[in-house]
Amino acid sequence: MKIQALALAALLATQAFADEIAFDFKDPKGVNNIVFKLDAPLESISGTTNGISGTITADPANPEDIKGKIMVDAKTLTVPNPMMQEHMLGGEWLDTAKHPEITFEIKDVLNSKKDGNSGTAEVKGIFTLKGVSKEVIVPVKVTYLPGRLADRTGGKIEGDLLVVRTNFQINRGDYGIKQGENLDKVSDVIDISLALAGAAPKK
Repeated sequence: MKIQALALAALLATQAFADEIAFDFKDPKGVNNIVFKLDAPLESISGTTNGISGTITADPANPEDIKGKIMVDAKTLTVPNPMMQEHMLGGEWLDTAKHPEITFEIKDVLNSKKDGNSGTAEVKGIFTLKGVSKEVIVPVKVTYLPGRLADRTGGKIEGDLLVVRTNFQINRGDYGIKQGENLDKVSDVIDISLALAGAAPKK
């Protein structure tokens, strides 16, 4: 009986692994984007980036159960004002020469709920900015779209999509970015919004 139980457990584990799909978030179209906003009393600064890559693995039967890592090329962060952008990427602020990547690595999924091909959850992960890593918990909605990669690529590539949406906040002071300085013009609180779709081409 013990051997049968072990064999069954191994079979279930193999099946679970087989059901997982890896979705690539490096979007050739450049449509994936992250928007950030700092709303200070004197100035409101908004910016974006599409220098996004990374892989998230999900089980289509449980789209809220995800794992993986998203990376952002810090040099691709842009704001409308050229001088602000130069300061933002420079050594006193993000110092992208020394810290070229911003990352979010999924560690755990909490309070997950499934509704058809969509799922919501609180995702615990490690957010790394300017070489400082902090644990954060962010609300995430994940939608699995089987067979819809062809619609996104004009029929050129067949496969599935995983759509990820989230909004959360961080404090720049927590990441060693001019803590407590220039608060009238540069908010300490940064609002971050992710609108991403990962692709799993059919082999």
